[in-house]
Amino acid sequence: MSYAPRTFAGIEVTPLRDAVGPMGQSIRRPLPELFTGASPDDWAGTPAEWVLHFRCYLLRDAFGRVVLVDTGIGGTDSPASSWAPVPGGLAGELAAAGVAPGDVGTVVLTHLHSDHASGAVTEGVPAFPNARHVIQRAEVDWIEGAGPNPILERVLRPLTGLIDAVDGAAVVVPGVRVAHTPGHTPGHQVVQVGSLTLTGDVVLHPVQLANPAVRYAYDEDAERAAASRQDLLRRVRAEGGLLGTGHFPEPFTDLT
Repeated sequence: MSYAPRTFAGIEVTPLRDAVGPMGQSIRRPLPELFTGASPDDWAGTPAEWVLHFRCYLLRDAFGRVVLVDTGIGGTDSPASSWAPVPGGLAGELAAAGVAPGDVGTVVLTHLHSDHASGAVTEGVPAFPNARHVIQRAEVDWIEGAGPNPILERVLRPLTGLIDAVDGAAVVVPGVRVAHTPGHTPGHQVVQVGSLTLTGDVVLHPVQLANPAVRYAYDEDAERAAASRQDLLRRVRAEGGLLGTGHFPEPFTDLT
């Protein structure tokens, strides 16, 4: 297991390292092209190459409930294989934490980009067959309305009957809730556990902490994403909370 767990509001949170590596050549760009609007001071001390940490989170409470937040990049045949360092190591990370796929009762997908959702399906069947998969209805509608696409055919369709589409804020299990944070995708959501917020891709790179107005090239709606990011960071700072990020070098970021 790559990281030690931490406990928030009685729930054990374990970051899981699915993969580490740069974007593949098909979508890689220099950082100032990927993240626009940053000043030279914002980039001070930042490595020139963006090496992403592809991270999921395992949540366990005292009653044995198991929640998995995001499912990573998946196998060598996944929709992420054109640009991410497949195969992902999520299954091994879960095994190291003592969790079998059948133990997972809930999967929360922050959004349906291939590096966050592809591991939900393995060889055409659900990887977590006993889990309800919590996704914002706006996200499902967006993918279904986009016409034939890899996520629709290779992730959503195999999960038929396991999807719990929610509208906005919702309690996943006691002590764990989701909140709609659109922009990166129409139905992007974050996960809140006590003082911890698991951000998905609301915040992608540390440069956006210093300047949340910095836009990301692959946001579906960059203006809305910036507004969601500003609101989230303002709330977390006001509450003295922490972030659990999807792609930063370290999983937990203290904003105080």
